[in-house]
Amino acid sequence: MTTLRWGVLSTANIARGALIPAIHASSTSELRAVASRDEAKARAFADENDIPVAYGSYEELLADPDVDAIYNPLPNHLHVPWTIKAMEHGKHVLCEKPISLDTADLQPLLDAHEKMPDIVVMEAFMYRFHPRWIAAKRLVDDEAIGVVTDIDVGFSYFNRDPDNVRNQPEIGGGGLMDIGCYCISTARFLYGGEPWRGVASLEIDADFGTDKHAHGILDFGEGRRSHFFCSTQSAPFQEVRVIGSRGVMVIDWPFNAPTDVPTTIRLTVDGESREIEFAPTDQYRHQVDAFAKAVRAGGPAPTPLADAVANMTAIEAMFSSAVHNAWEPIA
Repeated sequence: MTTLRWGVLSTANIARGALIPAIHASSTSELRAVASRDEAKARAFADENDIPVAYGSYEELLADPDVDAIYNPLPNHLHVPWTIKAMEHGKHVLCEKPISLDTADLQPLLDAHEKMPDIVVMEAFMYRFHPRWIAAKRLVDDEAIGVVTDIDVGFSYFNRDPDNVRNQPEIGGGGLMDIGCYCISTARFLYGGEPWRGVASLEIDADFGTDKHAHGILDFGEGRRSHFFCSTQSAPFQEVRVIGSRGVMVIDWPFNAPTDVPTTIRLTVDGESREIEFAPTDQYRHQVDAFAKAVRAGGPAPTPLADAVANMTAIEAMFSSAVHNAWEPIA
């Protein structure tokens, strides 16, 4: 396989704005087809986004022998079933986060992957493929700011559209699932380990029944913690602040990094401040290229499903903690 041929499962906005441009820009991949449950909608989307083939059902896309990999940006409750169906058709799958509704929902996918280990399946935490984040991880590992003892993550936006999937609890909506997953993933990535307990407080929207504000603490042991705040009804904001024994590292707009201007890491170490600048780039293209490389190599996925399990386990603990108003162990 020289070029990975992609199919997109649905006409979701994240596909239009992020993955499709990334695939078009990639030298490792090409876009073959898109599917919608409305054939006219699929055709219009395909014409708009320079996609050769449009299907009026997801099943038709999965049956296409000229498609090697599927991008699954469906609502959260459809991630696992349609990822499994794609695997059963021999397709590799890049699935949007969070990959499941909870760990019980995730188990059938793990079972399917055990039976089909040659299929590459990955949860799409694209930020990890940005050169800035790769550098941030290296700086933490090298103790450039000393021994890290706290990671503070903030992620918010404002959305009160009742038709938006993020405001529908029965299909996996709410801030903790949608963007809190990034807050948890970030701390796990930088610390290079798993929290052993967590505590959270959630404020539930009276109209939607979803969490609109979430505050949480993750305890990684040995004096290492992470604090986070995520919200679906606050001013748009993103920041990661890493505090060590000798300094502080700050990453502005860490998750939706712009593709057309340089990005930075701000460091203050032993009282001296400096910026590390990174050239404009598209983290989604880096993700697509890494996934395609893994498929060509026969696996494994750049980010294994074990990472998705660990992240979902921590998310579940946050929900449980909010219910019990106490620290919750994270298995």
